[in-house]
Amino acid sequence: MAIDNIKAYSHLTDEDIAAIGARLDEIKKEVTDSLGPKDVAYIKNLIRTQRGIEVASRIALLFSGNKKMWWLGTTLLSTSKILENLEIGHNVLHGQWDWMNDPTIHSTTWEWDIVCPSSQWMHSHNYIHHTYTNVLGMDNDVGYGILRVTRDRKWTPMHAFQPVINTVLATLFEWAVGYYDVELGRYFVGRATWEDTKEKFWETTRKAGRQTARDFVFYPALSGKNFGHSLTANLTANLVRSLWAYAVIFCGHFPDETETFTKEQFKTEDHNQWYLRQMLGSANFSGGKLLTILSGNLNYQIEHHLFPDMPSNRLAEVGTKVKALCEEYDLPYNVASFPVQLFKVEKTILKLTLPNKYLVADRDNAPEVRSNAAFTKYPEVESQLWVGETDKGRSGLRTGLKLLKKLRPTVVDVVKHYSGRR
Repeated sequence: MAIDNIKAYSHLTDEDIAAIGARLDEIKKEVTDSLGPKDVAYIKNLIRTQRGIEVASRIALLFSGNKKMWWLGTTLLSTSKILENLEIGHNVLHGQWDWMNDPTIHSTTWEWDIVCPSSQWMHSHNYIHHTYTNVLGMDNDVGYGILRVTRDRKWTPMHAFQPVINTVLATLFEWAVGYYDVELGRYFVGRATWEDTKEKFWETTRKAGRQTARDFVFYPALSGKNFGHSLTANLTANLVRSLWAYAVIFCGHFPDETETFTKEQFKTEDHNQWYLRQMLGSANFSGGKLLTILSGNLNYQIEHHLFPDMPSNRLAEVGTKVKALCEEYDLPYNVASFPVQLFKVEKTILKLTLPNKYLVADRDNAPEVRSNAAFTKYPEVESQLWVGETDKGRSGLRTGLKLLKKLRPTVVDVVKHYSGRR
């Protein structure tokens, strides 16, 4: 079900793939060479704005006994935490602003407002996830170890409770991320010793203690008699941030047609095929400027995966070039509105609560995943798709790929039609 030959899946020649890689390298160089004062102003103004919103929220919550002030303070605090987490913390820790050589906005010195220690996030996310994106058995972000988001993962009775697990994960997303790199699951199943686990466990636990004391004791205490109201406001803001981060991240990784890959594909790929894997294994969602900032520019997840250390404020302009490149080579550019992508994610999670034998769509050509085996599994379809435009070489392949995408929902019927068995 996962792609084991990205060249066969993309229907591109070696020359095509090399040309795409060279174009993407050129795009990255253009942005890197043009970084300057406007970019510095963007991140510094953003940090000042976020901190100003947080201060305003804390002041409002001093009077949280008043219902209107509670709502105002909670809204401002939720916004502040989302900005700090997604558009600032996540991107600073990716090294997107290291080129400034500012020790206060640098990946090696930044510690964000979340349970997860920055050092552990940089290992589990920046290194593991962005290196092995969607490679089964290597990228732990594929389902985060507890969700079945691909048919390649063997079904167990636990997955029957996936809707409940999914809800708990979204609600406690900050805490799931916090202990993610600790890998307690490996310890409990005997794949790691306590000696292997304890250092990261206690590092996260100490930070979690500081975060808890600050959010749920210190700041509410400043509200005096309004302690209880301020406490609920802080709890609500953390919940809103968790739910929002969950939605943004899942919309970039698990909608239909975000492909997965085998270890065999990873072992043989070069730099240019790495680019292809990032493009095929990520998804974007459309929206206005406010949605872009609140999502940390991760509505351009494809571009972020291609250039993880590129400043986030440049991803929109790069997105137009990447989309044009995909259109030129007839590669999918997975984008839809935020609600549509989120619906697709939740539909897949719900559907995969069932074992594969109860799923109707073909395992190699399902809405949520397609492998290069789909092209060899139905030779009658592929032979029809090759008809025409033979004088244009690979354009026949691309035309075929477009047509196959249109036929996906009824591919079995099409096969039967062309083979005379209908």
